[in-house]
Amino acid sequence: MSDFDYDPDIQIGTVFEISGTTIKVSLKRSLTELVQTHGGTVYSVGQIGSLVKLHIGRTVLFGMVRLLRLQTEEEAAAHGVTDGMDRRVLEADLFEEARWQKSKEALTFDRGVRNSPLPLQGVFIVTFSEARRLYTAIEMQGGGGPNRFVSFGSYVGADGVACHADMDKLFGQHFAVLGSTGSGKSTAVAAILHAVLGHKATEDGQLSRPRVIIIDPHGEYGPAFGDRAVVYRAYQDAGDGGAGFRAAKLPYWLMSSEEFRRLVVGKGEFEATSQSNVVYKALAHARMFAAGLVLSAEDAARKTDEFGHPDLPRPAPGKTMEEIVQFDRDWPIPFDLDEFRKHIELCQNNRPSGATWAPETPSEFQKKFASILDKLSVLRLDSRLSFLMRNQVGGDPALAEILAQFVGGDEDKPNAPIRILDISGLPTEVAGPLTAALARLLFSYKLVQTREERERDPILLVCEEAHRYVPDRGEAQYAAAQDAIRRIAREGRKYGIGLMLVSQRPSDVESTVLSQCNSWLVLRLTNGRDQEHVGRFLPDSMAALIKLLPSLPRREALFVGEAAALPSRIKLTFLAEGQRPKSNDISFAAGWAQELPDVAALNAVAIRMASR
Repeated sequence: MSDFDYDPDIQIGTVFEISGTTIKVSLKRSLTELVQTHGGTVYSVGQIGSLVKLHIGRTVLFGMVRLLRLQTEEEAAAHGVTDGMDRRVLEADLFEEARWQKSKEALTFDRGVRNSPLPLQGVFIVTFSEARRLYTAIEMQGGGGPNRFVSFGSYVGADGVACHADMDKLFGQHFAVLGSTGSGKSTAVAAILHAVLGHKATEDGQLSRPRVIIIDPHGEYGPAFGDRAVVYRAYQDAGDGGAGFRAAKLPYWLMSSEEFRRLVVGKGEFEATSQSNVVYKALAHARMFAAGLVLSAEDAARKTDEFGHPDLPRPAPGKTMEEIVQFDRDWPIPFDLDEFRKHIELCQNNRPSGATWAPETPSEFQKKFASILDKLSVLRLDSRLSFLMRNQVGGDPALAEILAQFVGGDEDKPNAPIRILDISGLPTEVAGPLTAALARLLFSYKLVQTREERERDPILLVCEEAHRYVPDRGEAQYAAAQDAIRRIAREGRKYGIGLMLVSQRPSDVESTVLSQCNSWLVLRLTNGRDQEHVGRFLPDSMAALIKLLPSLPRREALFVGEAAALPSRIKLTFLAEGQRPKSNDISFAAGWAQELPDVAALNAVAIRMASR
């Protein structure tokens, strides 16, 4: 018999109840095991997530198994047990109907179900050949132009049929990769990106040239892509000598006034309410001075008669107050940190004294300004933050040069479309603002592009360990990153910037951001709170599959959402050792089989510790 013919040999049961798109099926008594052999192939019966079919004339209905149980006493009394059936019940959710044109060997289908089965209709297994035709028909529907389908796994229970995802929906409408520690999240991300790197967009075999930026908090993705990626490190690690890394250029002046304030102001209530204006005034002055609009802090402090308080802007020769009023303090203009400091010390540190101005008392200075200046000094002296806090006076990298690190061509590595920002080792209070600066830089770049430029240059931002930067709680060190990532999640798709969130604790990721993702790849999740949280974002028909999450084997995942042909359980593509992220756990058994480190070994480590 050919595919989709009515074949009683593969019937597994009979419908006895229909509720909406959910059917309840009484299994055949002849099924002594939950497997059935057909054509020399063994098929599973009742495996959660497997497919079944029903015939209604020329229409074939497809359902996904959600539950296997025993019939209740009430069901037995209401529906009875027909000959050849027993009390084993299979529940399935109908998700689509299709028509098989035998003469053309073609399957056409519609999402959703318009025809409902009747009680006592037969339910059949879906053969591997039929599953292959079904998945292929769903994935290849509609749309011309460049090939937008990419494969990074195969369907479980469909004899290795490749699973394809629609890249436009996967990345353009945001995407989440979720799973517990050790479930293979990083490898899954690598498998997806390797599939994109090998994707042929046109018939002439032209490989895709994606623009992918990965925020890497553990320094694990560089080895996975070799020459296909450029790795930027926030600071040089003495442990590896910086081999294979480039120094990142992300100076402080890229930050908005709010991001810069959060970096240099503490977390207390007084500081949050009273010291913000100190930073805003000094930052606006430093940027306006760099733009040639105002006098220096030293000159401004001496000219107090005409303009009042010394912290008010003093126009430079030839400049007007109108130009100053129109100035935006968030413009990415390189400014001098020393000028920022002088504005606080010379201009803001003043109080009325008769007809003139005098410095604040020491106690008032300590109360209003000292903590800001102390924090600024600490940041500037931290060698780990030199990439961020090195004073930009002369020789500043141009804005185009900074952008080129992440979205431009590279002369040394012309075939490296993936850019990785390695922020391993940075404290959270710096990693948050740094992530915010990068995200805001990319969004601002897309915002000012023309429509044509956006269409030629879409960008994907991969936010690894997303719960660190967009947590579902309000803490000061995360606020800047939350705002920046949240804006991309809400508005990015309109401007050609997509977001891939990767997290081991989905319940700790801000719900507003996670809910903006229209596709999900969910690996093993063992925490009940995480499972419940993920269940809120997935379709109702996937409720039963959520119960599989604690027991999913490595490399298996649930793939659901707009980019998936249909909600399904898939097995991710196997990656060779050199293609995987460097995220293997340390072996205690192997390590404890070695001798304890001697003084020479400890001394080498101590030198590296002292040099950081």
